[in-house]
Amino acid sequence: MSIHGHDVLNMMIESGVQYTEQSLVEAIHARFGETARFHTCSAAEMTAAELVAFLAARVKFIPAASGFSTHESKICRH
Repeated sequence: MSIHGHDVLNMMIESGVQYTEQSLVEAIHARFGETARFHTCSAAEMTAAELVAFLAARVKFIPAASGFSTHESKICRH
């Protein structure tokens, strides 16, 4: 089963937590399992770490004092 990257962004918004790349990977593993794979509108079969790097490269994260967060405006709607 593949989980959409939007589910991870929504998890981040709902948590209200600021993440580092490592803490986000850990949170993804805790929520979806360490063997989960992820997809987006343009990529598939990513691990949690690959998804975090993919989202960071596409500027889906908002820098904050102690890491980063995201916002609903960063989630594409197509």
